[in-house]
This record gives sequence, structure tokens and C-alpha cells, in this order.
Amino acid sequence: MPYVTPSHPAPPRRPRGRRSRFFAALAAAVTLATGAALLSPAAEARAAVAPAAALERVTDFGANPGALTMYVHRPAGLPAKAPVVVALHGCTQSAQLYADNSGLNTFADRHGFLVVYAETTTANNANKCFNWFQPGDTRRGQGEAASIRQMVAHATTAYGTDPARAQVTGLSAGGAMTAVMLAAYPEVFAAGAVVAGIPYGCGVDVVSAFSCMSPGADRTPAAWSQAVRDAHPGYAGPWPRVAIWHGDNDATVAPRNADELRDQWTAVHGLGQTPSRTSTLGPNNTRRSEYVTAGGRTAVEVNKVPGIGHGTPVAPGTGPQQCGATGTQHFIASICSSYWITTFFGLDGTTTEPPTEPPVDPPTEPAACWTASNYEHVRAGRATTTGGYAYAKGSGQNLGLYNTFVTRTLKESPPGHYTIATNSCP
Repeated sequence: MPYVTPSHPAPPRRPRGRRSRFFAALAAAVTLATGAALLSPAAEARAAVAPAAALERVTDFGANPGALTMYVHRPAGLPAKAPVVVALHGCTQSAQLYADNSGLNTFADRHGFLVVYAETTTANNANKCFNWFQPGDTRRGQGEAASIRQMVAHATTAYGTDPARAQVTGLSAGGAMTAVMLAAYPEVFAAGAVVAGIPYGCGVDVVSAFSCMSPGADRTPAAWSQAVRDAHPGYAGPWPRVAIWHGDNDATVAPRNADELRDQWTAVHGLGQTPSRTSTLGPNNTRRSEYVTAGGRTAVEVNKVPGIGHGTPVAPGTGPQQCGATGTQHFIASICSSYWITTFFGLDGTTTEPPTEPPVDPPTEPAACWTASNYEHVRAGRATTTGGYAYAKGSGQNLGLYNTFVTRTLKESPPGHYTIATNSCP
């Protein structure tokens, strides 16, 4: 039976008042068509061979209006005023599964920070997704968002963590919920990392949530940033720093969501959408684009991982830049995103202050080239569509009819700017 991908948003089972038969039928159809388990029996057996240390469950952390469960990974000898990272799993997953495979605990033990794992249940959502698309769970002071906020507050009182050094990250539905937390509680989180996620304010129900996932929503940076500002009216900053991670071949949450997230958070920070500097990471040449403030600090970064689909990039092994496991679905061998996210959060012992020298772009970074149908270019966020035609994002060049029959080769240089390639692509 096929598994449920970790973004499929089934409507919540928790009572919320008026419920249409249409949404209930849609949820049943989704569950029936895609199955109810993320792990195949073989993958479950592999995961059970060498389980990681069990997480510590916290049973009383507040009023918990979102009916979530709190777990923590507390390294031995956790220092006073330690940072805290909130980790949000994908659909059908659990806190323990995410902890065992994402690699976050490796760096918590190495650098001395607390990890809080929030977990939802089938009582909240049929597929154990965080309800990133339900207004009752995404607004400040309500539902799941409020429960996660209470977990951060409890970490400060119970474990002595530093309230000024709280971060949040998550995969897929957890990634979308990460964007929710950054928007609804910008004063709580210093930074966040969205892995294969969706901009805040995109979905408001099941139907719109699927559309947000794929092909994705194309809105202006101003419109996206206004959604964030509306989440906490009157708040003027400082705003959380944001790292975005997305696989180039993600067929579940369209890669264009990475660009829309970039548009959202660069606009919130008052920055443009042209990167201040670009580079490549790791042996797989993950493409990083950084958007830097006038003071020299990276406010937003986008990391596009080549050759992978929907999931958390991991790199199993014991090297300093390795982490995670691949024995379950949606933890993909490529690059250890948790290593780079920990570094972005400033939790690895390196300074997070602005560099003393101005950044220098790599001089010979190759351009990325893409050959696909106009339909796929739009779905992947390399083009937009108006009046039945496709247009290259950035340059605005007309690519021809928006369909699966017209094929174009596009060159991406600089990141996020696409032109029709002639003889300049490898």
C-alpha cells in the first residue's frame, strides 16, 4: 500500500464546530488513496533494530489548547541558560521517529542545547499532521500554535533554557508549522529552519492546503510579508532569521514554495529578493543563497538540495558534518541539514556576529540548468503563468504555451532568476 506523504493535510478530528460533509469525504478519500502508514513493514523493522535513546515525556507544560504531546532530549550536563530548539515532525511521523533520524540530537549532545519535540496525534488530525492550514491552530494564542509556545515557556522554567535563544525547525507539515510559529510568535523565536515547507498564510482549509503544496501559490513579496505582519498586529520586530531547505525534485511540496518562503521573509526583513552572496555546500553542491542585512548578518538563506525529493536531507556517519539515518521514508541521504541548521542558529560555538570583512561571492560558481515542460517549470517555481502562457521567473521571458508539450531549457543565474538558455548551459 502506498504511504502517506508527510504533508498530506487531513482535516482534524478534534471537534471544531461546523464540519462539512465535503471535507469529511475528502479526508476519507485521501486516507484511502494514500494509505495510513509512513513506514513500510521492512522500514519499520530496520528502524527497530537499533533505536536511539528514548525521549523524556513532559506531561504538564501548560493549558495545552492544541492537545499536543511534549518530549525533550536533554543532553547530559546541560548548561544553565542553554539554547532550545523546537522540532516538529512530518505527517504520520512521531517525535521519536523524527529524533532517531533527523540528527538533531547529535548536535544537541555536541554543543549543549535542549531539543523539544512536539507531537500531534490522530485525535487532532487523521494523518498526524500538524494543522498548519487550520486557522484555529495557526493563530496567536490558539490551538497547536499556543501549545508549542507553552512548551518553550516550560523549557525555560523547568530546564533553565535561555528565552532569548529559542529556535524552531520542522519537516513538511512540521516545516509549514515552523513558519506558523515564526509568524505568530516572532518575539519568542530568534530563528527558524523550514524544511520542505510552505509559507505562512497560504492554506486556510484542506482544499487550499493541497493547492499550496502543489503547484504552490504565487504571491508578491509584499502580500506574503503582510500575512506575517497580520499574524501579530503591531509587532515591529526584531524578526526571526529564517533558513529554508528544499529538494529540487520534491514532487509532494513543489520547490517553488522555497522561493515563495524567501519572498515572504526577505520582505519581512525589508530586503530584496536578489541574494547578497551565493555558495555551494557539501559534496553534493547544495546551492545556498544568502540575503544579508545592512549590518552584514544573514537574515534569510535558501538551500536547494540537488537530486532529492521530499524529505529531510541527512548524511549518515560519524564525521563532523554527518548526521541522521535513512532507515525510514523521507530521511534522504544527501547532506546533513541539521548540521547546517545548527550552524545557522549559532549553536555550534561559532560567532553569529556580522563578519568584519564584506562577503565575497565565489568567482566560478556554475549556473544551474533545467530542461522540462512549461508545466513542470511552473510547478517547480521556475516560471509563472498568465493568460495560458508561461513566463520565466525573474527575467519574465515568454516560454510559450503553459502545457506539458512545450519544453524549454532554463538557466538559473543568479539564484531565483531564470532565462531561456541558448548555448550557455552545460
